[in-house]
Amino acid sequence: MYHIYKLHARLLKTGHHNHPLALRRLLLSCAASAPASLSYARSIFDLIASPDTFAFNTVIRAHADSSPSFSLSFFSKMRMSGVSPDHFTFPFVLKACARLRTGLDLHSLLFKLGFDSDVYVLNGLIHVYGCSGFLDFALKVFEEMPERDLVSWSSIITCFVKNGFGYEALALFRRMQLVGTVKPDEVIILSVVSAISFMGDLELGKWIRGFISRNGLELTVPLGTALVDMFSRCGCIEESMRAFDEMGERNVLTWTAFINGLAVHGRSEDALRMFHEMKNHGFRPDHVTFTGVLVACSHRGLVSDGWHVFESIRNEYGMEPLPEHYGCMVDLLGRAGLLNEAYKFVERMPIRPNTIIWRTLLGACVNHNYIELAKKVKEKINELDSYHDGDYVLLSNVYGGVGQWVEKAGIRNSMREKRISKNPGCSLIHVNQVIHEFIAGDTNHPQFESVREFLVSMIDSLKVVGYTPDISNVLFDIEEEEKENTLGYHSEKLAVAFALLCFTDRRTIRVMKNLRICHDCHCFMKHASDVFEREIIIRDRNRFHHFSKGSCSCQDYW
Repeated sequence: MYHIYKLHARLLKTGHHNHPLALRRLLLSCAASAPASLSYARSIFDLIASPDTFAFNTVIRAHADSSPSFSLSFFSKMRMSGVSPDHFTFPFVLKACARLRTGLDLHSLLFKLGFDSDVYVLNGLIHVYGCSGFLDFALKVFEEMPERDLVSWSSIITCFVKNGFGYEALALFRRMQLVGTVKPDEVIILSVVSAISFMGDLELGKWIRGFISRNGLELTVPLGTALVDMFSRCGCIEESMRAFDEMGERNVLTWTAFINGLAVHGRSEDALRMFHEMKNHGFRPDHVTFTGVLVACSHRGLVSDGWHVFESIRNEYGMEPLPEHYGCMVDLLGRAGLLNEAYKFVERMPIRPNTIIWRTLLGACVNHNYIELAKKVKEKINELDSYHDGDYVLLSNVYGGVGQWVEKAGIRNSMREKRISKNPGCSLIHVNQVIHEFIAGDTNHPQFESVREFLVSMIDSLKVVGYTPDISNVLFDIEEEEKENTLGYHSEKLAVAFALLCFTDRRTIRVMKNLRICHDCHCFMKHASDVFEREIIIRDRNRFHHFSKGSCSCQDYW
């Protein structure tokens, strides 16, 4: 701001403080120093007696990123003043609209004023529709553009990625390559990497890594960090490690992405080692880094290390722990069976515990069949949110796990009275670039009968080598044979059976599940990995489980 004050003082001293050209220069200086100079920019703008298009464009542009509502306010004032917008006006107005997810009515105005063929304006319009979730309109604008540049392709691809349509985004990326008029840049590649991360498709991940190498794209810090995160999310921590090692330069986000990846893949000791190595390299951990390290401690039961890391947030780095950090500590203590200590920890929190923290403790009570504390925790949750299906299911599971069927039935009846339904288990698996979905209790998959028959034969084969269905996971008062049948059709088992039918080679089987894997399915996967000589990777709600030769990467601690 010093140079702005200095310039303004010079104008006042020389008597040019009201000269339109001098004020224009001063306004440009303010725009270049945004957002710190925005309030000053507005005061300078008010000094201009009759602001022209340039003045309005400058002040609109200055506010578009950090104060988009001001941008739209100035645009309205521009229209009311009778000042005509030009092709520089609308890209910044649309940018402000995208940030506020508004301005869909501008489309007709653009056409009315004759900007329907301006590539910069139409790129902004695509972005607005994408941010508002109107992908059909965004695509229509894109398809009707008389010409497209790199930003056009980047905008439409990013729209689909951010709205969760990864495969559609990849189809557009391939189409862009076929057109051949533009060469993808780092921004587009980052969007593609993000799409693949969301889908968890390792083969596509390897493809985009090869594409980057073949096209000579530089492995910048943002791109390298995205690859580290992508390979982790695709279930291959080895490839993530390779991408990390290939980076010539890293920042705190890179280290954090790698630490988080190691944590969710059960490599807790490695995550702690990388955390200390990161600090030795002079990087200061942020809140996300601490969350990743605490997750690593929780997944291996490293209570002492977890306490040390948690206390260092405030004592060593002068930061206040966030609710996520408290939640990680509750999870760490709960998994370790220190339930009373976890409850006291929550009670002593300096911030009000949210439902996520209480649910974490409730889940720990379920895992350790601690009924009395579970009921107390459920009462705490009811004070905050009494309609979450997971809370009822967890408490119901505690009762069922110890055979208290009357109490369990009461919970289920309460769910029915409140019209609360449980989300079914769902597993996804990629086969030949097609996603196959299996849902517990659903027989709609076109190959369900053949999958079911093969799964039955699998279970019989695994029983011969020691697999015994853990019927304690089926929390209904029914006969044991019926419990075994219920267990048999859990979604991840169906997905693995389908993979064994489809894959004749010994490739790794990768499954994504929406819920935490149950004890029986965990035991089933260990035996299946041994008998069928396959590595099986299950990505559940919390972490990755790598099953190989009869054991799991979590070492049965999850």
